[in-house]
Amino acid sequence: MINQRANERFDKGRGAQFNPKNRFLKGEYVQEHPEAIDDWEVEERKTEYIFDDSKTLVNKVTSPDVGMMFSANPYQGCEHGCIYCYARNSHEYWGYSAGVDFESRIVVKKNAPQLLKKFFENPNWEPSVISLSGNTDCYQPIERRMRITRKLLEICLEYRNPVGILTKNALVLRDLDIIKELNRLNLVRVFSSITSLDEDLRRVLEPRTASYRSRLKVVETLAKNGVPTGIMNAPLIPGLNDMHMHDVLKASAEAGAKWAGYTVVRLNGAIGPIFKDWLFKAFPDRAEKVWGQIAACHEGQVNDSRWGNRMVGDGKFAELIRTQFHLYCKKYGLNQTEMEWNTSSFRRIKHGQLPLF
Repeated sequence: MINQRANERFDKGRGAQFNPKNRFLKGEYVQEHPEAIDDWEVEERKTEYIFDDSKTLVNKVTSPDVGMMFSANPYQGCEHGCIYCYARNSHEYWGYSAGVDFESRIVVKKNAPQLLKKFFENPNWEPSVISLSGNTDCYQPIERRMRITRKLLEICLEYRNPVGILTKNALVLRDLDIIKELNRLNLVRVFSSITSLDEDLRRVLEPRTASYRSRLKVVETLAKNGVPTGIMNAPLIPGLNDMHMHDVLKASAEAGAKWAGYTVVRLNGAIGPIFKDWLFKAFPDRAEKVWGQIAACHEGQVNDSRWGNRMVGDGKFAELIRTQFHLYCKKYGLNQTEMEWNTSSFRRIKHGQLPLF
């Protein structure tokens, strides 16, 4: 249960509680923390959508420990507001803050479908898995109206290019019809991010996401329809949700998940002060301990960037997490098979030309 200090303002509808300065805007002035009478003057931030004609959509992922080769993100920024989100730092490249801006100023790549078609028509493209939500959630609330992700899936089906999905939103089930068609050709895997089963924790950790029950329902529905599905129990935050790992993996396996993954939280760049501010406001009784345990997983720092270590940490506590994860996966039959994708059915469809069957 949230236990913020009585004398500190806490916005339960947001993850970040303030806007830190953008590191690229040296002359920027921001009100980072409202004080005294300012508390009465702060208005609720309404979500703003910025429609952008982007130049590119698909990005090659060069990080060797991410587990994906290409990603596509129809939205930048994410209204889900997860306090720990590593994508917060990327919002600074758009000229915004990694704090409240990240979850209230959403960049919508309205021409994403056209960009994906153009990308697939490039003769140099060799079919490979493209991961949606490699950075921000492709099924965040604005997708209900914009339907960009659905169009991207339709294009992947049209060109028969494999696609991976990772989401915290039950909206993915809206597109079950397309997902089933992709699966018929072995072109899709859907992962749900499930960090805990504690709804009180979710409401402050991931304030605008679907309930954990809804996410488990997504796993169950996909599995019943024969769609290969898994979960990401990530990130694990020592002292907040690491003790929930067993229940998450057990419930996910029972719902029909075939695979599971995890990461240990890391707080690079602007995420560090944003998370720390949130932590000491939301959980003052254990904030020092949690902060210390996060640092213990990254050689005394919270902003680990070392390949191979940054995702899973090191040290005794990180090793305990790793051991428990593998133990529970074995116990509940997770990660027993490899994910195999169909890359041989890809086809190019020139504008105005009917596909050949």
